[in-house]
Amino acid sequence: MRKRFLPLLLLLLTPLSLWAWGVDGHRAVGKIAEQHLSRRARREVQQLLRTETVTMVSTWPDEIRSDPQFKETGPWHYVNTPSGLNHEQYVQQLKAQTDPNAYNAMLAQLAILKDGSKTQAERVAALKFVVHLVGDVHQPLHAGHAEDKGGNDIKVKFRGRDTNLHSLWDSGLLDYQGLTYTEMATAYDARLRGSVIRKLQATPPEEWLWESYQASNQIYQETPTNTDIDYRYYPAHADLMRQRIIEAGVRLAGVLNKAFR
Repeated sequence: MRKRFLPLLLLLLTPLSLWAWGVDGHRAVGKIAEQHLSRRARREVQQLLRTETVTMVSTWPDEIRSDPQFKETGPWHYVNTPSGLNHEQYVQQLKAQTDPNAYNAMLAQLAILKDGSKTQAERVAALKFVVHLVGDVHQPLHAGHAEDKGGNDIKVKFRGRDTNLHSLWDSGLLDYQGLTYTEMATAYDARLRGSVIRKLQATPPEEWLWESYQASNQIYQETPTNTDIDYRYYPAHADLMRQRIIEAGVRLAGVLNKAFR
């Protein structure tokens, strides 16, 4: 009986700063993606996930991180690089990294998902990781600077509570708006047009991370350290937050549509 509750206990003890976009953010990404799946991709996803959905499995890779069986997946959720890189330098560094990170893990899991010779269990796990990691790489601080661990070492106060810059962007700003993931997906998705969707889905993964890296540079410059973040911070950054979730959801749908084409 005790073993049955061990994973739940470990989950409850996992620091929230490890959850990119938070539960609601990841589920909003999944919900948006579901609304843009092709008929064939929708059918293939249903065959793999059975009674589960893209929305609900979007948080699974975070939920299993504290399980010793998945200990090696910890570095899969982010890509930290030095500050001050231009586009060419960034892409070179991204492709040259051999240590596990969100970029190479996402590509590896996508390859497993598309490989019909893999077992059902392997492809299901790969699908869950792809769903999650596409969301992760669109959170700007998951492509932050190596020297401050993606903003984890930058201490701030938000709404009177001690936190750090990374955690603020993982969940603090999302929680502040007070929307459920369904409300987020519905409101954000209403802004999309066909031409925008096609343009977003044509962009390669390297550019998703470059966008996050650029956004993180902006966030670093505009965030005070060791001081309270006041009421002006959310409205100044809400559009960027929404934009990255929309882009993650639309691109996730594009990745799955292509994988099952």
